[in-house]
Amino acid sequence: MINIENITLVKYTQLTKKQYYLHDIITLVGSSDILHGSKSMDSGISLDVSYKMDYPEMGLCIIINNKNFDKNTGMACRSGTDVDAANLRETFTNLKYEVRNKNDLTREEILELMHSVSKEDHSKRSSFICVLLSHGEEGKIFGTNGPVDLKKLTSFFRGDCCRTLTGKPKLFIIQACRGTELDCGIETDSGTEDDMACQKIPVEADFLYAYSTAPGYYSWRNSKDGSWFIQSLCAALKQYAHKLELMHILTRVNRKVAVEFESFSTDSTFHAKKQIPCIVSMLTKELYFFNH
Repeated sequence: MINIENITLVKYTQLTKKQYYLHDIITLVGSSDILHGSKSMDSGISLDVSYKMDYPEMGLCIIINNKNFDKNTGMACRSGTDVDAANLRETFTNLKYEVRNKNDLTREEILELMHSVSKEDHSKRSSFICVLLSHGEEGKIFGTNGPVDLKKLTSFFRGDCCRTLTGKPKLFIIQACRGTELDCGIETDSGTEDDMACQKIPVEADFLYAYSTAPGYYSWRNSKDGSWFIQSLCAALKQYAHKLELMHILTRVNRKVAVEFESFSTDSTFHAKKQIPCIVSMLTKELYFFNH
């Protein structure tokens, strides 16, 4: 039996140029001998390279701001998080989002809120944004009484669960620790709509996760000015949201956090530490917050 995935002599460019080539292979070896195959989806695919952002509404921006935690969790108060929440509210309001702030939610309340929002009618909205400000660890965000799996939280908005956001960008911005590792840094030299109706897309498509830090690492926050990541994100959005595509903006956020911030502490363990945000994108188009 021949597995089509193992026919290594056929180059991808050849397949795209000769759409009949796969048919020839089937004719030669017999369709019953092919274990796995794939079909071309050339017809009906939209040539648009950017998301449609001119719906009647930009969309919702949900900000979950957890500052105070139950004593039995052992989690400390997150001083400075209110500065982040206020900064985010101003930033996304200016981008014409409907901002909803929620403070000190339990894990049950977080899940209930996300489920409820996913069931709303988003058909007139261009996108969806959720910001999570809390304690965390890898793969989890903390409610005031315990952790929530991020996967469970975001799954409410998958393409097969929230149909009115299918094919639209869904952004999750996460300011939380992802572990306890500390980044000491290193010295470096400076150097110089209609089409969507007939398309089938992966249910996990069109998500973007903007984490404040890399997997396994601590995320820094200043009690007066807020977190390094949210400060930088809001500053970059205010400066570039009407000029640049989102991934270009987030790259500038990465650089700003990496270069302009460093911890200062009388405890040598926490002194002179660095941080780098981590952007995980499953977006399928470019995202501009303005008509492009």
